[in-house]
Amino acid sequence: MVFSSPTFLFWFLPLALLLYCAVLRGPRALGHGVLAALSYAFYGWANPPFMALMLLSTSIDYVCGRVIAGAPPDARRRRGAVVVSVISNLSILGFFKYFNFGVESYNALMAAVGISSLAADDVLRVTLPLGISFYTFQSMSYTIDVYRGHTRPARDPLEFVCYVSLFSQLVAGPIIRFSQVADQLTSRTHTAQKFARGVAMLSLGLGKKVLLANPCGRIADAAFEADSLVAADAWLGALAYAFQIYFDFSGYTDMAIGIGLLFGFVFPKNFDAPYKSASLTEFWRRWHISLSSWLRDYLYVPLGGNRRGALATYRNLFVVMLLGGLWHGAAATFVVWGAVHGVGLALERALGRRPAWPGLPRPLQVGATFAVVLLAWVVFRSPDLASAGRYFGFMLGLGEPVPEALLVGGVLHQPYGLLTLVAAAGVTWLAPTSWDWTRRLTPLRAGLSLGLFALAAAQLFTQAFNPFIYFIF
Repeated sequence: MVFSSPTFLFWFLPLALLLYCAVLRGPRALGHGVLAALSYAFYGWANPPFMALMLLSTSIDYVCGRVIAGAPPDARRRRGAVVVSVISNLSILGFFKYFNFGVESYNALMAAVGISSLAADDVLRVTLPLGISFYTFQSMSYTIDVYRGHTRPARDPLEFVCYVSLFSQLVAGPIIRFSQVADQLTSRTHTAQKFARGVAMLSLGLGKKVLLANPCGRIADAAFEADSLVAADAWLGALAYAFQIYFDFSGYTDMAIGIGLLFGFVFPKNFDAPYKSASLTEFWRRWHISLSSWLRDYLYVPLGGNRRGALATYRNLFVVMLLGGLWHGAAATFVVWGAVHGVGLALERALGRRPAWPGLPRPLQVGATFAVVLLAWVVFRSPDLASAGRYFGFMLGLGEPVPEALLVGGVLHQPYGLLTLVAAAGVTWLAPTSWDWTRRLTPLRAGLSLGLFALAAAQLFTQAFNPFIYFIF
């Protein structure tokens, strides 16, 4: 089930709210139980066995958290528990995320050395569970934080099950740390103002997804799947993808935060107008903030951060971004994408306090940074490095375009699509973020939000199934 579907918006969410309201004044454990049951139903809607996997990860980390916090304190036992948690989560994530890649690599090696008879059978494939990259990181951060003394241990198993499985942010984040919601799990307020802001955030997120990301995605798909493109159309396709992934993912986050507010939870901001950044360093402070801060606190800092000299700092930045790319999937494109950002961050750090683009006014710095991010998105979007290289060739105008390129241009230049790109650019660089815009919700803003919801919801009934991009990660 996805947020941008009539089933969720007009059946599951209303029923979930009714059930939640029915037990709101009852025992806390009952409320946790209802939220957990709803979340597991949401997660297992299409593939029920995945619920067992999430429960396994949750159970391991809950037990490890209790062991770490147990009395009397025992350093060896505490270290052992956190190691078990980390290894278990990374093993689960690694198996489901990289098993198929391992099989394909093995088969390629067997073919290369001329013994294809030893290749693995094609039936040896596993399905990637939705959201596994997010909930394993979230659950693992709990045990690490308990070990570090940064958060209290969960008071009862149901509380922790509820924390890990909350359907409002389960599948694609934001990655919520237990310390951010521990108090809210035990005591949170429910106000009309909070509910109204939740509806507004939900509406804006749905509008981003349906009215901006999806049309931009159609343009990007046409461009990246074309056999030939003229340079202008190749740049247009890359721009469309940059807008698609931003509005798709930030739209999901807006909806997740909005749904959380409907149930009384306040989640932190996850996007802060990243394309307004004047450097890659600033970009990663604004893009997918919960993942950036997770990589910083649980990987960059343990590696030594910037405490061991300049060269070690550059290495740590590169390694963290390389692993951040690999987190998205077992593909060379993701690794190269991460490496590009890692090199960029290291170069900016080498510049010290100077701007990343010395001598340029901020608008031009923003434009230059966006150009780097856009070019990196080309690698991220491409199915393999050869396809990325071919697309870069189109962007540079290399080679003679075949006649079919003109037909692709006809698809890319549809008035509705071009107007959508203009609207996306306006929202990206001129409009406030959804988070900031909804903080002071006037009657006019509330009305505009509801109007946007109605328009986006009407569009849903004319579109096929459209899951969010980050569902595959």
